[in-house]
Amino acid sequence: MKYDLIVIGGGPSGYAAAMRALDFKKKVLLIEKNKLGGAGVTNGALSSKTWWELSREASAFRKSLNRYNIEIPSISFKEIQNEVRKAVHERKSMLEEHLQELVNTSYSNLLDFKIGEARVIGQHEVEILVGAKKEVVRGDYIILATGSRPRYLPELPIDEKHVLTSEGIEDMTDFPESMVIVGAGVIGCEYATIFSGFGRTKVHLIDKGDRILPFEDEDVVRIIERNMENNGVLIHRSSRLISMRIVNNRVEYELEYTDGSREVFNVEKALVSVGRVANLEDLWDEKVGIDISKRGIHNNDTQTNVSNIYAVGDLTADISLVNVGELEGRYAVERIFGLPDRKLVYENISTIMFLSPEVAGVGLNETQAKEKGMDYKVVTLEYSTIPRAIAKRNTQGFIKLLVTCDNHMKILGMKVVGNHASSSIQAVAVLISMNKGIEELAECVHPHPSITEGIQECVRMLMGKSIFKPSALRGRLSCRKFVDGSYEDIVF
Repeated sequence: MKYDLIVIGGGPSGYAAAMRALDFKKKVLLIEKNKLGGAGVTNGALSSKTWWELSREASAFRKSLNRYNIEIPSISFKEIQNEVRKAVHERKSMLEEHLQELVNTSYSNLLDFKIGEARVIGQHEVEILVGAKKEVVRGDYIILATGSRPRYLPELPIDEKHVLTSEGIEDMTDFPESMVIVGAGVIGCEYATIFSGFGRTKVHLIDKGDRILPFEDEDVVRIIERNMENNGVLIHRSSRLISMRIVNNRVEYELEYTDGSREVFNVEKALVSVGRVANLEDLWDEKVGIDISKRGIHNNDTQTNVSNIYAVGDLTADISLVNVGELEGRYAVERIFGLPDRKLVYENISTIMFLSPEVAGVGLNETQAKEKGMDYKVVTLEYSTIPRAIAKRNTQGFIKLLVTCDNHMKILGMKVVGNHASSSIQAVAVLISMNKGIEELAECVHPHPSITEGIQECVRMLMGKSIFKPSALRGRLSCRKFVDGSYEDIVF
């Protein structure tokens, strides 16, 4: 069988690539080894964020018990787990229904879908293995989108029962009474937030530095660390994991601190969260000659060194996010069959960290701007000045907007920490992509009350026409510029 495009991998990037190819009226084969939707659905983004939503709900309810004059209710792990599985099933079923409808009806002449293990055996040939049966198909172009899996550290006794990765979490039978998390990056901190939020697990978090999330600004980290510790999380700062072993069905681990001291801890479970590795094993025959490094496939704007073979999503050395994978998948198809409207860039990717509170951002943060040696203006507004936050009875958080240090004040980036953070950044993301300044936001009429009103007030502060004046609400508002390595208040 001959195809215009063969896509190997039915996760977010592969699925998006196949759907985009249909827009060009090309004959497409989508091959998936295991579960449609990939880790983005089954044991990654969707499942973990469902855990987070349920944890946040439980935590919020616990904090409001005095209003209802009731005791703390018990939380059923089985019910929580079933709800997560239902969410995964809903999404997976929708993807399957959509795909089968296309295959059987409106796109039956263009789209084929096969379950099997695919391997590229030639520049235009893919072998599909289903059990003992082999089939070879040909394609003008091939997109590799086989995703990734949790990284294993060989020195740790990962058995997915006592010492887990994110894949093993789905098979737990109850909340552990204690858990250590190895890795204080985004995913490790998200799971620390999840398990501490349910109030059933004493969480330990190993951090080799002096603070978690080292790539984030200090004001962001301060709020996250404070909330974690208020929820009982023990953060092992400036520590190094010396050893970990399973003793009497529990996990014993030893830490060494920067002062040379050592300490041994005993917990019920361990979660290893130290990144992910690309699924590349036996993906192509050696004679195909695809270039690969430790970080993934070398590519040129999604194109590998083999001209008709492209790689997208977690196979590349770029950002491992669902939205980035979908973007790359669609972009690769546009490069193959058309001309993309714009070059693929990663500076305008909107991100969200599911912590307490949630943290959303787009563009540069202050840490990155300083690393680039940039001068900039920065305005910060606390949630306590926003009516919607006051109405929600949760004023923890802030909005921070960075612009160029000139009269044009082009937007460099924004960070929102607090309720509705992810819903508040998209207008700014659009302006960054358009290389626009801030004046477009200054007089836009926002719904009232809404969190986005805070963004408008930030813009007005930078333009010297805000309702609240920073000098009158010090500590809640600030408007400064960072020039030659130091801050200076902006006075109008």
